Amino acid sequence: MPPRPLPDLEETRAILASRRTRPAPRPPPPAGRGLSKLIRELDARFGQGPGALQARWREIVGEQIARRTEPVKLVKGRNGAGAALEIRVAGPAAALIQHQAPEILARVNLFLGSGAVERLRIVQGPLRPVQPSAAQPPRKREAPLDAAQEAELSQGLALAPDGPLKSALLALGRGVMRNASRR
Repeated sequence: MPPRPLPDLEETRAILASRRTRPAPRPPPPAGRGLSKLIRELDARFGQGPGALQARWREIVGEQIARRTEPVKLVKGRNGAGAALEIRVAGPAAALIQHQAPEILARVNLFLGSGAVERLRIVQGPLRPVQPSAAQPPRKREAPLDAAQEAELSQGLALAPDGPLKSALLALGRGVMRNASRR
């Protein structure tokens, strides 16, 4: 059978005019739009997540423990089991934190809900620098030394070479002289 000839321009227009083409399909909406309602419902149903835990960590575990630890992630357990909380601990404090694990778990479960966290996973590593919170009072600026004390301090360190050591010694000397003048 010989190949069928292609239609000419007029026949092509007639074919296209007689057939209705479907409009191009719309792209799906962003996943976040569809999931946001579900996420809000789940959050309301199952409580707060790791973000709330991170934001209020200092209140939950106390000042001493919060200084040495930070929550990293909350891993949900399988088959309805409780979650595991992973916390990062600054180096040698890991043994102390391991000893306080039951107390930490009790405090976290008090915040997240009974039985929310069953295990504590401790990972050693450097902590992120802590930003001062509103609860901590701002540090007072120390009053400067008077001119005679400043001259005495500068004269005592005149032979020291300029650099970070001399700066540190000047700061130390100012602190010592301030404390001595308060007594």
